[in-house]
Amino acid sequence: MLLPEDMAALTAWRQDRHRHPELSGHEAATAAAVVAALAPCGPDQVVAGLGGHGVAAVFSGAVAGPTVMLRAELDALPIQELPGPVHRSVVPRQAHLCGHDDHSAILLGVARELSRQRPDCGRVVLLFQPAEENGAGAAAVIADPAFAALRPDWAFALHNMPGLPLGQVRAAAGPANCASVGLRITLSGRTAHASMPGDGISPAPALAALMPALTALGPGGTLGEGFRLVTVTHARLGEPAFGIAPGFAELWVTLRTLGDADMVPLRQMAVGLAQDQARQHGLGLAVSWHDDFAACTNDPAAVDQIRAAAAATQTPFALPDAPMRASEDFGRFAQTGARAAMFLLGAGEGRPALHNPDYDFPDALIGPGVVMFHRLVRDLLNQGCDGAQMPRAHGQ
Repeated sequence: MLLPEDMAALTAWRQDRHRHPELSGHEAATAAAVVAALAPCGPDQVVAGLGGHGVAAVFSGAVAGPTVMLRAELDALPIQELPGPVHRSVVPRQAHLCGHDDHSAILLGVARELSRQRPDCGRVVLLFQPAEENGAGAAAVIADPAFAALRPDWAFALHNMPGLPLGQVRAAAGPANCASVGLRITLSGRTAHASMPGDGISPAPALAALMPALTALGPGGTLGEGFRLVTVTHARLGEPAFGIAPGFAELWVTLRTLGDADMVPLRQMAVGLAQDQARQHGLGLAVSWHDDFAACTNDPAAVDQIRAAAAATQTPFALPDAPMRASEDFGRFAQTGARAAMFLLGAGEGRPALHNPDYDFPDALIGPGVVMFHRLVRDLLNQGCDGAQMPRAHGQ
């Protein structure tokens, strides 16, 4: 159990990182702060520079057994935080408005618990992952040659969720987070004087047609089989000048589906619409893909472990109302063969939503997060020592 001095230290660490956020792919100082905070806990191994600025701390038992990985994120968001907490961000237009600073503090709390009672068998890997917000981090970690030696049998993550009762856990088997990807469409024509627009080739008609056509591909609706949502997030036409008829346009859209398989035809249809408009209006076309998130699907056996840990720790548990439309790159760890699941941890009702400019994580949630993670680890490694290890979901 965390001591009062643990809670004070973890809260101070969290608030310091909240003051000094770093964006995806730039988490060098945050990673260094993690390594420094891990040192007194005496992990058997610390792997830094994993998939960029990722850090993994390994606590090993005396005998072989399953490897259980717990994951937190390091990166912040490119949003200006509103005045409010005394520990608000000191970096302009960057802030921890998703709670990743606290997720990392929770993992550091688990490290403190493991330092006092090390595993009897198996291993615990505490992964502090970079670049979750742009979908690049998990894939980069998995592609890193150093990850092969850390590959888990079980993988768990949590995400705080404002709007749910403080400390309540929610998880269900099956779809947990949607797949999503960003599509950037560039249309090239030819500028002209605004008094003689016919001398140029304007992409304005194509841009105007594409926005409703793309949105119609993914109208949203109930989160079930076949769910598709296309959201226009940014559009630009020509230069901000009254004397120039435009010769350039750019359109950003986010494609979202419940499962990975449905994303393939949605990508094809979206590009097909852009190609048709470019052809029809005599425009050059370029497309590029960004922020690619795989769907996150919770393994039933892993969810059973979450439910059991909640019961054992008397943590309130409920089934989620539906999968999250938001994406999470944690789903990629299931593709390594691990039994993986993410659970939501209620951050309190009546709080600002994630990514809002006035969101701040409640430090009172650090303790419940540590309790859940530590119980998951203890139960799974005890099962491994007793010879009850579950097989991998997808083979070795």
